[in-house]
Order: sequence, then C-alpha cells, then structure tokens
Amino acid sequence: MSNSRENWGSKIGLILAMAGNAIGLGNFWRFPYQAASNGGGAFMIPYFIAIIVLGIPVMLLEWNLGRYGGKYGHGTLGPMVYLQAREGTKPRNAAIIGAVAGSFAFAVTLLVNSYYNHIIGWSLGYGFLSLTGGYSDMSVSTGEVFVNYIQNPSMVFTFWVIALAGLAFAVMRGVQKGIETWAKLMMPVLYTFGIVLAIRSLTMGSPVNPDWSSMKGLNFIWNPDFSTFTWKSIVAAAGQVFFTLSVGMGIIANYASYLKPDDDIIVSSLATVSLNEFAEVILGGTAVIPIAYAFMGPDGMGQGVGLAFIALPNVFRTMGGGQFVGALWFFLLFFAGFTSAIAMYNYLVALLEEDMGVARSKGAWIIFVAYIILGLPVGLEGIMTNTADLAYLTEVDNWIGTYLLVVLAAVEVVACAWLMGEKALVEMNKGGIWKIPKWFFKLFHQTLTPITTFVILIFSTLDYIKAGYFKLVPSFVENTPVLVPWVNGARFVIFATLVVGFMQSYRSIKSKYGKELSENKVSIRV
Repeated sequence: MSNSRENWGSKIGLILAMAGNAIGLGNFWRFPYQAASNGGGAFMIPYFIAIIVLGIPVMLLEWNLGRYGGKYGHGTLGPMVYLQAREGTKPRNAAIIGAVAGSFAFAVTLLVNSYYNHIIGWSLGYGFLSLTGGYSDMSVSTGEVFVNYIQNPSMVFTFWVIALAGLAFAVMRGVQKGIETWAKLMMPVLYTFGIVLAIRSLTMGSPVNPDWSSMKGLNFIWNPDFSTFTWKSIVAAAGQVFFTLSVGMGIIANYASYLKPDDDIIVSSLATVSLNEFAEVILGGTAVIPIAYAFMGPDGMGQGVGLAFIALPNVFRTMGGGQFVGALWFFLLFFAGFTSAIAMYNYLVALLEEDMGVARSKGAWIIFVAYIILGLPVGLEGIMTNTADLAYLTEVDNWIGTYLLVVLAAVEVVACAWLMGEKALVEMNKGGIWKIPKWFFKLFHQTLTPITTFVILIFSTLDYIKAGYFKLVPSFVENTPVLVPWVNGARFVIFATLVVGFMQSYRSIKSKYGKELSENKVSIRV
C-alpha cells in the first residue's frame, strides 16, 4: 500500500501546530469559569489528577493512533481505530468499532466547529469593538451589547465568514505551507498576548474593593477550600481536561498521521500537554481570574459565555487602558480558537482527500460551504427568536462538544490499550528518546484510564438525566416554547450526522480492507 502523504516540515512546526490544536477557547474562556464555578482551588486538585490519569495517557494513545494510521495512508479516525482493533478481534468486529469511532469524530469535527467558528467570529468582532469603543457607552449594559451583537446579521455573519475564509485559505495550502506556517505565526503572538495580559492583571491592585485584589484572585485559584470539594467538581475537571487537550475528537490523531514512521511521539505528546497547560493554567488562570476577581469579587466569575463577552467587557470599559487590554483579550481568544478550528477543518478536508479523491484546495472550499450551511442555525437563532439563549448551540454542545468526547475517548482506549494491547506499547516506543515502561502502560492505559473514563461516563449520564437533557423537551427550554423547535432541530442534525459519519467510515474501511472483511482475517500490513 503506497503512502505519498505530506509530512511536517520541522519539529518546531509540528509542536506549535499540535499545541495550537490543543490550545483553544477552552484555555482562556472555558477554564476560568469552570475553575471559578467549581470551587477555585478545590477544582485544581482533581484537574491535575485528571491530567495525569486521563490527559497524558489518552494523548499518547491518540499520537500513536495517528502515526500508525499514517503509515497506511490514513488521516481519519475510522480506519485508524480499525487497524488497531483488528489486532485483538476479528476484522469484521474491528470494522464496526472503527466505524463507530469514525462516526463520532465526523460529528465532533463537523458540528463542534459549526458553532465554535461562530464564537471565533464573536471574538474577532469584539476585538474590533474594543478598538473602536463599540461597548464603551456606559448608558448601555454589556449584556445589551452582546444581545444586540448576536441579533445583528451584519456583525454576526461578517466576522464569522471572515474567520471561516481564513481557515479555508490556511487548510487549502497544505500541512507545511498552510497549517504549519500559521502555527509558527499565531502561537508566538498568542503567548505574547497572554503574557502581557497576565502582567497587567497582576499589577492592577484593588480598583473596586480592598477585599477584591488581583492577588486574592490568584489565592482563590491556588488555595483549596475543601468545603467546596464535590463530585461535580471532579466530573467538571475531567471534562475540562478532555476539552482543553482536544482529545476524544480525532484531530490529534489526524495531525499525528503526517508524522514519519520513526518520529518521536512520546516527547511530542508531553510537549503538547506542557504547552497547553502553560497556556491554560499559567496564562489563562493568571490573566483572566485575577482581573475578574479584582472587579467582580468571588461571585462574578462563573458566568459561562457571559464571562468573556459580558462581564469582562464591563471591566475593560472601566479600567485604565481598557480598550487596549480588551483588544488583547479578544484577539487572544480569536488566535486560540483559530488554531484549534483549523485542526477540525483539516480533518474533514483529509476525509475528502482520502475517501473521495478530492483535491485539497477544492476540498477546503467544499468544507467552507458545509460549515456555512451547518452554522446558519447558530447565526440565525438569536435573530429569529429575539433571545440570547442560543438553545441550538447549547444542545449541540451538550451532546457533541461535551458528552461525546468522553465516549470517543473510551472507544479509543478500548481499541488501543485492550485490543491492540502490548503491541500498542511497542509501536508507541518506536523512535522515542524516552520509553513508556510496561508498568506505566498496564497501570494507566489498561487499568486506571479506562476505568476512570467509564466512571466519568456513567456519572455524566446520571447528571444529564438529572438535568433533564434526555427529556423530549429538555428542562432548559421547557419554559420557553419558542426555543423547542431549535432543540429538536439540533437533535435531528446530530442524529443525521452520526448516521452519515458511520456509513462514511464503514465505507472507507471496506473500500481499503474489503478482502480482510470478506475473509475475516488480517492480510494487509505495512
């Protein structure tokens, strides 16, 4: 089986692209409010445990999946999981497992990016508003500014399309000239903006209340209050790890598929995790939480979307140099979101390249159109319902952007650690300066990681039942009938995408390994 796929041009380009893949809105927007709303320091304990038990082991498995699949010419998850699952079960069973994994990855990259791109557009739009004083009028609340923004078609669609066009342009140029070049440009800028914001946040003192200093904001996040320690904070911490590292999406494996067969994946995996955690914990925690604490106190940070687009703009317009700081914040969000979205975009372009023979440049614009179509409900909901509740986005995020990440990670762990078994360890250690010891693989990959993943999945399911997400009319829209059709529309799109993803992934596996499936015996090896 020939493999003429493109490779990364340099080690630093690979590391920066992988770090950009992992570093996204979750680091600077999601992490601060997750930490704040789950006890601050009490959240950080299970968070760091989850990094060790879940984040690093799954990251290693996904790099391994990608490099192994890349040898066979694959950049999408269905065939990758099939190749490893067939080592421990018959090819026909492995094909089903691979198709399920491929279906989930297809849904994640298509649907998460359909709303993620809008948030990137909001960030770019708010960066523009910061520079032009668009939310500086004190007679209008920043909540009203946000509602007016998402109900303004010219603002919503202009910056959304600009962001999408930038993604298409980057991906169509390929791995080295497109993705790698953008990563080398955007990642240093992202870190620079983050460091400047962190310095500014730590030097602002107590502008509103003597008890609300920026340093006390740091104390809040680093000094655990065990009275706030709950099971909810454990689940939230684990969920944040999946989200922030971009595992359970298929996009780490896609980037790793462009490696050479003997490229070191252990050092690269650990470097990716380290750069992500520096951006999230050191920069995200230091830049956002102290600012929010200094102006809003301990109760002002756990506001979800509102922290980035409502609460902080209110801070920026009252602080010295607020226009500059606000612009830095929103452009930081834009760069972080862009470098993650480009990975999801590339996954779908790779799918068109490998399974349908579509040229990369043409495939990039096909995916551009697909994202326009699937992103329209997100852009139109606020305009058509005259609300800011965004039920369509919430429903898609609940199932695809949160729940399904854990399910897909569980499938990957089963395929790699249990079905491929110790062959996966041998493959993982190829070309490595450092080697993963056998005890680590058995303790984490084969025991603690899968058990923890399944426990989190069980408790997350119970939480979803309790929250009413399984109801015909979910609890969060039962008092707003105008939003019910948007939730049902989201559910239809999710179901249809999963079905199409399964069919596409199974077809991809069958087209290349049809003989194996008919004989139910492995016959193709590289």
